[in-house]
Amino acid sequence: MAFYFVQFLTGLASAASLFLVASGLSIIFGVTRIVNFAHGAFYMLGAYVAFTLTERFSGAIGFWGGIVAAALIVAVIGVLVEMVLLRRIYHAPELFQLLATFGLTLMVEDLVVLIWGPSDLLGRRAPGFKGAVDFFGQNIPSYDLFLIALGPLVLGLLWLLFQRTRWGVLVRAATQDRDMVAALGVNQKWLFTSVFAVGVFLAALGGALQIPRDAVHHAMDLRIIVDVFVVVVIGGLGSIIGAFVAAVLVSELNAFGILVFPKISIILVFLVMAAVLIVRPWGLFGKAEAPARRTPGLTVNPWRPLTSNERLAAIAALLLAAALPLISGNYALTVGSEIAIFVIFAASLHFLMSVGGLASFGHAAYFGLGAYGVAFLAKMAGLPMIPSLLLGPLLGLAGAAIFGFFAVQLSGVYFAMLTLAFAQIVWSVAFQWVSVTGGDNGILGVWPEPWAASPSHFYWLSLGIAALSVAALRVIVFSPFGFALRATRDSPLRGEAIGIDGKRIQWTAFVIAGTVAGIAGALFAYLKGSVFPDNLGISLSVDALVMVLLGGVETVSGAIVGAVVYKALNIWLVSQTDLSKLVLGSFIVLIVVAFPKGIVGILETLRHRRRSDAPKPAVLGIESAE
Repeated sequence: MAFYFVQFLTGLASAASLFLVASGLSIIFGVTRIVNFAHGAFYMLGAYVAFTLTERFSGAIGFWGGIVAAALIVAVIGVLVEMVLLRRIYHAPELFQLLATFGLTLMVEDLVVLIWGPSDLLGRRAPGFKGAVDFFGQNIPSYDLFLIALGPLVLGLLWLLFQRTRWGVLVRAATQDRDMVAALGVNQKWLFTSVFAVGVFLAALGGALQIPRDAVHHAMDLRIIVDVFVVVVIGGLGSIIGAFVAAVLVSELNAFGILVFPKISIILVFLVMAAVLIVRPWGLFGKAEAPARRTPGLTVNPWRPLTSNERLAAIAALLLAAALPLISGNYALTVGSEIAIFVIFAASLHFLMSVGGLASFGHAAYFGLGAYGVAFLAKMAGLPMIPSLLLGPLLGLAGAAIFGFFAVQLSGVYFAMLTLAFAQIVWSVAFQWVSVTGGDNGILGVWPEPWAASPSHFYWLSLGIAALSVAALRVIVFSPFGFALRATRDSPLRGEAIGIDGKRIQWTAFVIAGTVAGIAGALFAYLKGSVFPDNLGISLSVDALVMVLLGGVETVSGAIVGAVVYKALNIWLVSQTDLSKLVLGSFIVLIVVAFPKGIVGILETLRHRRRSDAPKPAVLGIESAE
């Protein structure tokens, strides 16, 4: 019994740090509506800065002074980021804000390695909390008891801040309806800055307080950010009490899951998250948002038939790509095959986002299911390559059909978070079901047959399937189904009034997108010769979002261009520099700030501008006034 009580206290201690980070994200997310993927980076920076201050300046400011000073320093960095970067893109599509913070995360990951090195750093013990308390033969670290007491204390201080101050009232009001707050004359610019500063301070404080418990390393951001998103969604956007309760729930599930349900311990928190979103989409303590007036960047009508010149240009580009084996070596062809595969993957998400108006944060689930489907058929059933390629993506179709049924019942950020939860459930199953999936050892030896084994033949196969997939998606877009899908996206009520079953249409689109993503995953398995749980991971889902947004979500060919540019640049940078994430992140941020419509979007804008600036022809012999 004592062991379980100690395990419970360990969970509470972990909940304290998780609550600090999650409460900061909840505040930022609730007011600014920014899906701040960089929040984990601020948590990591807090830990690194605290390590430096407590090691080198402990004589001047002391250990606890170093902890608080680190949180304040990172909060100042957060304010600079908000003023220099985020303030410029508040009116851009919300998903571009996600892209900017993802680019910032990549930059910070390389910067901490550049400044502090790649090795783990071990912080010193907290003064006064170096021992342990004996409880019926079980030792409880005294620092854990300090963290357990700190959690409710911080909760109380935040409650007073938000309930008893004018600033707190404005923040709570903005969480519910920020447009109304602006209409009352509140300066949103500085309200957002102050909210961001408080949120970053809490994240950095959570990271700084971890240095006596865990090693400081450059993967801390990704390790914490998923749990933080789970906590925020379960608790409710903008709810501090919800963040506290959810942090305790998630931490205790992590603490006891390995004891009670060892084979599904990683899945538990995501199952809870999915259940909460299905039953109560706004979280346990959240409140339903005011009806959205529009979904920025997704309510346009970007798809149109190709003109004659565009059709000729597309055919010419395809012929040039097909000629690559005639002029390039095996390495370039392997890279080309990977790019073609990711064109399929990005095109499937682009179809879902631009035509369906549904932004999935877990699209890699269907990519990975397609890869595992091929691996099961090829390795376990012994099927040849062609039947495996045809049947393997059906696993992605099945996953999309099941998860999509629940996901399309929601909309906006809740839809996105539910897709993330489902993706993490699939990843967890692949990671823990070792007897079937191989766990983190993966499934090896999934090689193409001799007729497709050479780099040139596999490249042509990948390019051909990519061209067919993109063409098939375009045919669907201009079919009656495609027009019904766009009608549902632009005005669900009007679509319903004319007899369109919006949820069924969106579910069908979700299944189509998942199947196409499964095709990309099936090819990827043969390209790499193996399948791992990482093929289902959140980082791959974010990569897909980056490709779509980088190319231009409001454009026809944005996914193709975004996939080509992003993958080619990523692969080239990895081979050229050790700071590839820093360069790639800087490039992404530059695109967001300078070209918020994406690469293709800015090119189309320039083309239209040239047309409008061109002199108009004379009509009936009279020169144009312009």
